[in-house]
Amino acid sequence: MKVEDFLNILDAGFFTGVPDSQLKALCDYLCDNYGTSSKKHVLAANEGNAVGIAAGYYLAKKKPAVVYMQNSGEGNIVNPVASLLNKKVYGIPVIFVVGWRGEPGVHDEPQHIFQGEITLKLLELLGISYTVISKESSTEDIEREMHTFREALGKGESVAFVIKKGALTYDRNKKYGNEYSMTREEVIRHIIAVSGDDPIISTTGKASRELFELREANDSGHGRDFLTVGSMGHCSSIAMGIALNKPDKRIWCIDGDGASLMHMGALSVMASVRPDNLIHIVINNGAHETVGGQPTALRERNISAIAKESGYPYAVTVEDYDSLDMELGKARDRNGLCLIEVKCALGARDDLGRPTTTAEENKEAFMEFLNDK
Repeated sequence: MKVEDFLNILDAGFFTGVPDSQLKALCDYLCDNYGTSSKKHVLAANEGNAVGIAAGYYLAKKKPAVVYMQNSGEGNIVNPVASLLNKKVYGIPVIFVVGWRGEPGVHDEPQHIFQGEITLKLLELLGISYTVISKESSTEDIEREMHTFREALGKGESVAFVIKKGALTYDRNKKYGNEYSMTREEVIRHIIAVSGDDPIISTTGKASRELFELREANDSGHGRDFLTVGSMGHCSSIAMGIALNKPDKRIWCIDGDGASLMHMGALSVMASVRPDNLIHIVINNGAHETVGGQPTALRERNISAIAKESGYPYAVTVEDYDSLDMELGKARDRNGLCLIEVKCALGARDDLGRPTTTAEENKEAFMEFLNDK
């Protein structure tokens, strides 16, 4: 179904959410037509943030907004759905559009499998009526479902459209980019060169895939690395937990701008704890690249400035390899928490693969490395 037809059926006046590859057609259409920070569409920091924005829209306009997200974001909406939207509280209706990763019977990555199994169950538990949209769904099918949903919305209840892969289409192939020249994979190669045998914790998405493949190319093994394949936004918190409990080891954290934005409060917590042995590197390409390249709210911001205001004793932004190497070397030799923001381009190799080890194998190898070295 064309995304334009789907949105015509929804007949909503406001959209907010977090991009998802299953919803690329929807996200690209909204960015094309309404931008990313307007009175019609806001790219949120996380899914709970989106629910709050949608609730505000309803209070102001008396109309339900659309909140879109990958099904992994269901965890982020549990609190605001249960304690804000629910009829036993305020009875604020929202139209959820949920990309179904890890759909049972469809091959997907390990971090999506369990989430896919419980996607519909979580909606049921939260009291959200839903319908599933596939490639076979017709306009008439969705119009019929939306007619039923309008009754529920009028009673202050939320509803959800769960979107299978390829169910929505958009004729325009939207491309995103920025003005920076460094590539993420080359940045990670430079980090590997400086970090030596130190442990590295890498964020979800292509950064972990590139780290894995660089280790493969170097034939250096994977025990040093913890690949945070899921739980977007929590890479730096994992790294802090390790750093606090392995004070004799220097810990490197490879983070991303979209992930940092999702749970930015972690910066203040990190700064208050100040683990002297943690080097926090945020690769900022200003985009949610793994799910389509849609811009983040940090695309025109310096994360280093935010880190300084949060209390980091040292934070810097670099835009070229010479500056990167200089700051990596200083961080390695410094005894103190620091953050290095690396501005880089969008894009990855077309033949970029995925880790060939399981998540559990990665965990076991990493724990063995941490405790035996």
